[in-house]
Amino acid sequence: MSGALQGIRILDLSRVLAGPYCTMILGDLGAEIIKVEAPGGSDDTRNWGPPNTKGGESAYYLTANRNKRGMTLNLKTEAGKEVLKKLVKQSDVVIENFRNGTMERWGLGYEQLKVMNPRIIYCSITGFGRTGPYKDLPGYDFIIQAMAGLMSITGSEKSGPIKVGVPISDVLSGLYAAIGILAALNERHISGEGQSVDISLFDSQISALVNVASNYLVSGKIPKRMGNEHPNIVPYQTFPTKDGEMVVAVGNDRQFRKLCELLNIPDISLDKKFATNPMRIQHRQELISIISEEMKKKTSKEWLRSLNEIGVPAGPINNLSELFSEEQVIEREMVQKIDHPTSSSVHLVGSPLKLSRTPVKIKRHPPLIGEHTNEILQELGFEQEEIDNFREQQII
Repeated sequence: MSGALQGIRILDLSRVLAGPYCTMILGDLGAEIIKVEAPGGSDDTRNWGPPNTKGGESAYYLTANRNKRGMTLNLKTEAGKEVLKKLVKQSDVVIENFRNGTMERWGLGYEQLKVMNPRIIYCSITGFGRTGPYKDLPGYDFIIQAMAGLMSITGSEKSGPIKVGVPISDVLSGLYAAIGILAALNERHISGEGQSVDISLFDSQISALVNVASNYLVSGKIPKRMGNEHPNIVPYQTFPTKDGEMVVAVGNDRQFRKLCELLNIPDISLDKKFATNPMRIQHRQELISIISEEMKKKTSKEWLRSLNEIGVPAGPINNLSELFSEEQVIEREMVQKIDHPTSSSVHLVGSPLKLSRTPVKIKRHPPLIGEHTNEILQELGFEQEEIDNFREQQII
């Protein structure tokens, strides 16, 4: 069975995470991805270890580069640019995350490339986008989390600002880039023309503030850090148990009544101070204190079993060992073992995309530096002698 994006060729000139994550998603869906790096390798994540595989590939690099072929190409040389232009003529999408103006200086910006291929879709991922006063500033995930408001609402008043444990701005930008590219591909069926897709980490993170941003825009009140509490729902947070902590997420008044019955405090749900969510928000601390004392009487597993039985949302706080041992993770194939040329095999996180007729498949390991350079150049019509000459001149 072919992938949903079979027949789409994407030139991936991006590095680190947002761009590679985007193209991995599209590659998982069947698109042909050609990862282009400078000679010797220019994706910094290759060296972001430990841990590394037995063959030296970093775990960070492996996370976002499967289902791609890899080639090297020196885009600072005229010969390298000409090779890329040949690839552009035979491709559907170019994605890059260089500083603004870099591709244009090389003669490889969108306005220049669309002359030779009017159907090309050109996706640029930068810290702050192609316009605005910050457009030339470098943008790293940590900085974006700070500037885009995320750290101001993460953590507690006691802890101070805290970043999210993964580079979430990069991940969000990769997802938005994939959405933008797919939308442009679909529109091309109508117009026959490509277009540019301008994605910024800053914009993506602002968009993902969702309800917290809306709360501020409606009320004008600057939100405070609330730790594991929810600003709009009570009780919806972590609670101590007899042997640790767990999450209880009560989404409506009916669930709250069920929780109170389970905790043997049914009268609490009838008290005017707690009967409705708006009132529970007003009397948050008093209510949380009562529930916390009851939750300490049993273990997390005991509470989870009981809460699941009555339909009150709850969950354990898993570490990664516990997570990847979960039957749900195994059943959903969220860990994949694939062959690797230098490490025999590696384990990768599986795709969350489950398509019935065109399922996601991992067909290629994350490529070694320039692993497919010869193969791709030969497909473009270059003879081996020309390829050897390119290598001697450090064009590849």
